[in-house]
Amino acid sequence: MGGEALASLRLGERVRLLGNRFLNRVCARLGGLRHPSTSFLSQPEPRSFGAVDRGRQLLAGQFQFGGFIVEAPDVSIWQIALPDAALAADLHGFCWLDDLAALGSRRARLLAQAWLFEWIDDFGRGAGPGWTPELAARRLMRWIHHGMFLDKGLEESQRQRFFRNLARQAAFLARRWQASPSGLPRFEALTGLVLAGLTLEGQAHLVAPAMRAIGDECDRLIDAQGGIPSRNPEELMKIFALLNRAAAALSEAGQMPTRPHLLAIERVAPTLRGLRHADGGLARFHGGGAGAEGRLDRALAASGVRKVASRGIVMGYGRLAAGRCTVIMDVAPPPEPDERREAHDSILAFELTSGRYPVIVNCGPGAPFGPEWRRAACLTPSHSTLAIHGLFSSRLALPGRPDNEDLPVDPPREIVLRQFSGLDGYGIMARHDAYRRALGLVHSRQLDLSLDGRRLFGEDVLGAQSETDRVRFEALIDHVGREGLRFDIRFHLHPDVDAALAPDHESVSLTLRNREVWAFRQTGARKMSLDASVYLEYGRLKPRSAKQIVLSGSVLDYASRVSWSLFRVRDGFRHLHDAEADQSVTETR
Repeated sequence: MGGEALASLRLGERVRLLGNRFLNRVCARLGGLRHPSTSFLSQPEPRSFGAVDRGRQLLAGQFQFGGFIVEAPDVSIWQIALPDAALAADLHGFCWLDDLAALGSRRARLLAQAWLFEWIDDFGRGAGPGWTPELAARRLMRWIHHGMFLDKGLEESQRQRFFRNLARQAAFLARRWQASPSGLPRFEALTGLVLAGLTLEGQAHLVAPAMRAIGDECDRLIDAQGGIPSRNPEELMKIFALLNRAAAALSEAGQMPTRPHLLAIERVAPTLRGLRHADGGLARFHGGGAGAEGRLDRALAASGVRKVASRGIVMGYGRLAAGRCTVIMDVAPPPEPDERREAHDSILAFELTSGRYPVIVNCGPGAPFGPEWRRAACLTPSHSTLAIHGLFSSRLALPGRPDNEDLPVDPPREIVLRQFSGLDGYGIMARHDAYRRALGLVHSRQLDLSLDGRRLFGEDVLGAQSETDRVRFEALIDHVGREGLRFDIRFHLHPDVDAALAPDHESVSLTLRNREVWAFRQTGARKMSLDASVYLEYGRLKPRSAKQIVLSGSVLDYASRVSWSLFRVRDGFRHLHDAEADQSVTETR
């Protein structure tokens, strides 16, 4: 965290962060005083995967981290001035090492070794932003996974420096893992400890305490249904991958993971299947992206758990699946205040995927593109749901907004939910009361997916249900006048969807990359338009341009109803990947 960001925090929070920095630095220095390592006891297979293209870019002096890129041939990676603390964290977590190892050439290895020893010289005794438990673990795991790549051709003095610093980081983690934030960072820290204890000579004493701590964290953080408090699907997948990694390393070393550890893997696997779209990607909610291609499938295969998700609600999301189509809708309140750093205003938002092609999406995580995009991505208009002009569906502690600055409405106190199935297909109906206290209105949404997955019917209703609600709504209408209370229902489209609004503005044609065509129609809205949107995803330099269908209307009476439908009017080219997607949908229903 930079100086300006630190200065914006409350006094107590600043004191806590500064105290953590001081203790991290002290423990990093003390870590070199005992339990040195001189070799690997065993060499695990790499569990993190890079990209050959990015490796070539690094060799050419092109540095890309998040949305930041710079061309600086013959300049060390540690000499680049980065504008954001998160980008500096990427560097000190050694994420770039995956890309050089993926390239695997002699030149790539020599560059990786040069940057490695520069880091040891400049930062290896506690300096710089990389000495937090989660970053130390991330770095430690990459050094171990790519140990053979880094160790090849080293002189004995270099090899000793390499292993001494590995031992220093392991000792630091043993002292400071409890200071890591709850959730993914803590699982990273503990997994790093387990891996260090199993693979580094002289570090076996680290394994048992870390195993017990992982079990305790699983019991505390992962609920009986396999969900986590943040409700971020991608974070759950990363935790799952770490649990698999630790369990595999223990098994290879002839040790048994704790029972809570194994039971957590069994709970999480079906939950992730319930959060997976037909294209293999995760639903993008609450700061999570779809995940790197193939990562979820690898994690599920590694777990060995074959259990599929139930038809009920999974981590606060409802799922409909039929034919080649999946629909996932957010049907629960945002995370609790202590877990909502990346919480989004996405109540009743949904995503739709046909085969391997996303159609309706949410804008996604804005954090990689800076604080303004991060804030914008949290708000209701960035999701495929109904938004009332000037209001949001929850009061969130948004990045960049002081804690005492309230949003206009309260979080929902009640969400009513019903799932059903019949001869025509599957359905889900949900409503929330976040607008009730301010406006006297409740938002209801019902989705119906046909048995063949070719038709999705939807209905959104804003209505005053009780006499008290009607009195409050009438007072509001007296205030806003004849125009009524304006609202928009947004359907954000994936950037690969080619959308065309009919000349009569009565329908929108959606063409996917495989030439599959869907038609969108509506009744009840005052206006339908095709507007600009963005698609935010990790690994991109900037947001991708996209389109959104917007249904605009006004509430003048006690209820306003908008019905809409999506029909697949032409099948696309069928490929092997689409056939595989069909099978995955069948397995997870």
